[in-house]
Amino acid sequence: MRAFVVTAPHTSGVQDVEKPVAGPGQVVVDVSRVGVCGTDVEFFTGEMAYLHSGHEKYPLRLGHEWCGVVTSVGDGVDKKIIGKRVTGDTMLGCGKCYRCLNNRQHVCENRFEIGIRNGWAGALAEQLLVPATALHFFPDSIDDTVGALIEPGGNSLRAAQAALAGPGKKVLVWGSGTIGLLTAQLAAYMGAYVHVIGRNPQTLSLAKQLGASATSSDFEEVEGGFDAVIDCTFDKDVPHKALQVVELGGRVVYIGISGVPSSIDSRDLVLKDVTAVGILSASPGLAGTIDIYGSGKVDPTPIVAATVGLKETSDVLAGKRPANAGVGPKIHIDPRKD
Repeated sequence: MRAFVVTAPHTSGVQDVEKPVAGPGQVVVDVSRVGVCGTDVEFFTGEMAYLHSGHEKYPLRLGHEWCGVVTSVGDGVDKKIIGKRVTGDTMLGCGKCYRCLNNRQHVCENRFEIGIRNGWAGALAEQLLVPATALHFFPDSIDDTVGALIEPGGNSLRAAQAALAGPGKKVLVWGSGTIGLLTAQLAAYMGAYVHVIGRNPQTLSLAKQLGASATSSDFEEVEGGFDAVIDCTFDKDVPHKALQVVELGGRVVYIGISGVPSSIDSRDLVLKDVTAVGILSASPGLAGTIDIYGSGKVDPTPIVAATVGLKETSDVLAGKRPANAGVGPKIHIDPRKD
């Protein structure tokens, strides 16, 4: 089958590789759609931390935001799921440690991450091998575009929930990339007043379309202050700024990650009685995201600017926008396309 392979920093292409075979407890999925995200770009450039910690190495196969159709199953897996449309958890815990046994497999020390960690091949290919336990099924009301947004949506839902977004709450979302936009959309859906800070006028305009009440290019005060601030940026200075501007007794949610260390003053955290939450993965948010998207009450599709074929993945990772792309920050890959 065809798969996209990164062999070294800025060196990649489509290769013919062996098709996956489902072992016990596993399934093979024909991939319909894959989202390209910032983590993929970091692997492409060689900046990703796992390359330096030894948790991943070249050559590698990317792709962790995906959806597809189950086409074969291994021993111990019900054959009735063949033909079902699915997405899957990126985080694959060992299933035996204390964390896994307490529903925290996404922070298992020995976990695989599909397309990211410990060599588990990703979804930028015609087929993907996945443990059956990682699958999440979704209804026909969710098309392929939305299906491949479930994983980033799960991260964003967790961020909005951690901020306690809801009626009467004022939430500041810092960053207007994919996670920032999805988080803003979900926080607004939950009933919060949402203000988005971003650098790109087009994505700020999109934030308004998705439900944000206000946008700006820098911090602006609101009456009564912000009950929560969600950092969806890669900026090393925003974690400190978020803590400075959040209302006393409020919450700061960190889902963005800087490529270099960020610093906060714990005295601000204590003296303001602020709750700080870190969000690593979508795992606990996938089912809820499927329910919300499946209901039709939230439509994230404007975030996707274009869908291209597998052979165009290198250009996308290098930052080239496809011809006639929309304003959204997300590019999707359809591995079935030439």
